[in-house]
Order: sequence, then structure tokens, then C-alpha cells
Amino acid sequence: MKIIILCGLALTIASINCSGQKAKPKNDNPQKYMNTITAAELKKHLFIVASDEMEGRDTGSKGQKKAGEYLINQYKSDNIPFPKGAVDYYQHIPAAFLNAKRNEGLPDSENIWAFVEGSEKPDEIVVVSAHYDHVGIKNGEVYNGADDDGSGTVALLEIAQAFEQAKKDGHGPKRSILFLHVTGEEHGLHGSRFYSENPLFPLKNTIADINIDMIGRRDEAHPDTNNYVYVIGADRLSSDLQNIVVDANKQLNLDLDYKYNDLNDPQKFYYRSDHYNFAKNGIPAVFLFNGTHADYHKATDEPDKIEYDALEKRAKLAFCIAWELANRENRPVVDKDGK
Repeated sequence: MKIIILCGLALTIASINCSGQKAKPKNDNPQKYMNTITAAELKKHLFIVASDEMEGRDTGSKGQKKAGEYLINQYKSDNIPFPKGAVDYYQHIPAAFLNAKRNEGLPDSENIWAFVEGSEKPDEIVVVSAHYDHVGIKNGEVYNGADDDGSGTVALLEIAQAFEQAKKDGHGPKRSILFLHVTGEEHGLHGSRFYSENPLFPLKNTIADINIDMIGRRDEAHPDTNNYVYVIGADRLSSDLQNIVVDANKQLNLDLDYKYNDLNDPQKFYYRSDHYNFAKNGIPAVFLFNGTHADYHKATDEPDKIEYDALEKRAKLAFCIAWELANRENRPVVDKDGK
């Protein structure tokens, strides 16, 4: 009796190709995994990270360390490990380094990292960064820093979870992704500076940084909508990265506002967040930002003022940028001088 097997029919169900080899799943469209990033989960995390219990998360403080423990416990819960080559989820930073430039008397602190290993180019690294420190307690008031940068901090948790789910489904990233929660930003970008001077992975293997700092509110320039995000730095080193950001946004249709990317920006935001310590080392970097608002660096920057639909959309944009960087054939070409 003859048995005829039609390739591409029954065997595709079993994920076996005509040569008898197990078929390798293609990377799925990012939308499926992008949609695992939800306003509800972001809100749940942020009401904890930006609670009074964390005491404003000042660099090296007990409250910041408690917030760090919460982040690590979330990564553990999602089965997202610390990076290969590290001994745990911490990159320890000595007080001497933190105080070398400003002599502020800061205690030791830590960057926190988690890792999704790539399937094809695991030695090439995409960094997704956000600072998890804020300014602590002043005159008895807790400065919870819900937008600055609790919003970016919880976005990293959700983006990492989305990538880990994709990997579980057989659609993991081709390149590795390092989720880097940096400390000491409010005191002078110290955590990202420490990482750039003491990288776990060679900087030459780091293809890009996506930095998320304040993405949960709207500013006075956008009183009638939160469907925007400021894009800073994407084109300073790489026209590829700029094109990737634009293409990734086709999934979200946010208004990409380049006001603060102007070389003559009087606020100089390009130099004021953690992406800069990657960019100054020749690594293409993009900074996603909602702009400042009336509660910026005040005790009133609370989680109940966050616009969680906006936070969700902007976190999804960061995810889509990371997805493309991690899966495209070539790393973004550095074809500009950074100015």
C-alpha cells in the first residue's frame, strides 16, 4: 500500500519540513507580543515602584534597594535570568565612583540587569535602559518619581516579559537583549557611566541603546493629546536607527516629535539621560521622552497622575524598536558623527 505525504499540509502541523528536519519557526509579527504590554500591568507595577514604601528611591538608599528587589522578583517570576557572565542581577557600583565627580556622599548602589539571550547572534547586544532612582525625601515629603522614571522602569519589566514570551513560543530574538535599570541618573548619569566604563559585554558588540525616561504623562506643548512621544538622538549616529524608529511606529501611529532633537535645543535633553553614555561611545541610541510637566521633580509626581494608555503605547513603541534591532539582518550602520 502506498502512503503519500503532502509536504506543506499535514507536516506543517507537526512543524516538520520535507527533508524530515524539524522546521525552524520564523519570527512572528511583533504585534502579538507587543499586545502583552498592557496599561493594567504597567499600573500595577508602578503603584508599587513609585509608592511611599520606596522612599523616593534615592541613589543607594534603603528605598531604592527595596525597589530593586521588587524588579528582580518580577524577573524571577517571569523566568528572565540575569546575564551570562554575571553572578546575579546586580552590577555593584562603589560609593567612590558615584562621588568622584560631585563629592555628594552617596553610598554604594547597584545597576540591575536582566537578559534574554539571542538565538542566532547571541554575542550582539541590544540594550534597553531606564533609570530606577529618583531624588528621595525632601523636607519630610516623599518624591515618588512616578513619571521620572518609574514609567520607564516598569516599561522595561513589560518589554522583557514580552520578549521572554516570544522566546517561549519559539520566536525569540536573534540578538541578545540586556534590560538595564541604571542607578544614579539624578546625580549625574552615574549608573550608565559606570556600565559604559565597565561593560559586561564589549561595547563593540553593543549595537544600540533604547533609553526610556519619562513616558507616562503629557507636557504643555500637547494639551489635547497624549498620542505623541519625543524622539531624541536616533539620527545623531545612525540613519538606520532613525529609519527603524519610524518603521516601528507604523504599529502605533504615535506623533514622533523631534523638537528636543534639535542641535540647538536650549534644554539640551540629548545630554541629560542615560542614552548619552552609550552615544558618546559611538553606540547608536534613541531616547523616548514625554517632556516635562508641572510635577517634574516635585513631590506631586504620583502614579495616580500617569496616563496609562499613553504609557502603554510608548512602551509598545520601545518594544517594536527593540524587536527590529534584535531581528534585522544587519546591525545599524554608524554613518554620522554624533553631532
